[in-house]
Amino acid sequence: MKALLVVGTDTEVGKTVLTSSLAAYWQIYQPNKSLGLMKLIETGIGDREFYQELFGSSPSLEIAAPLRFQTPVAPPIAAEREGRDIDLGQVWQEFRRLGQQKDFVLVEALGGLGSPVTHELTVADLAGEWRLSVVLVVPIKLGAIAQTVANVALARQCRIDLKGIVLNCVQPCTEQQLADWTPIELLESLTCIPVLGVLPYLSDRNDLKKLALVASNLALEKFLPW
Repeated sequence: MKALLVVGTDTEVGKTVLTSSLAAYWQIYQPNKSLGLMKLIETGIGDREFYQELFGSSPSLEIAAPLRFQTPVAPPIAAEREGRDIDLGQVWQEFRRLGQQKDFVLVEALGGLGSPVTHELTVADLAGEWRLSVVLVVPIKLGAIAQTVANVALARQCRIDLKGIVLNCVQPCTEQQLADWTPIELLESLTCIPVLGVLPYLSDRNDLKKLALVASNLALEKFLPW
């Protein structure tokens, strides 16, 4: 199955920005191919609604969020508060269906690789069991190096196919801040994982052409099936 899981080192680090940029690029440069866009598990309101607003009118792109909770906390806690179960079988079946019907599937994870999906499983466990190719989004901020090293170590422990790292400006940032907080050579040396590019800060995330342009500056050939 041709699919990619977009994960982050934490919450609010740019997973949605990268996912929507890749989807916009796919739509513009692969107009004759279909795409599935899936949120692994959604807690709270936001990502699915954003994707629906951005891509909902496209006939070649299908948006799926098979398991949703209203409470904006970790899934096992949200499920407990709402008196529900976390049915990963339902999530897997929807993922499989998209994989069978679409040319490619983009999946946005929740939180970091260590974020809990259930009381027993993390995002990393799921990515390993489902044999998903993964791209790791790292925010350009102080402390990002340690978070990156920890997430890459967890990826190796779970035997995840980690294709690369994408750095993201969560706020306007300078070249000096990039060099100080997320030096590319040091990240690659510590992790032995390639940095695929840098996402600039986007004040407007609803401009499809701008999103596609941002994606075009990444080393797409290393993780998309051209």
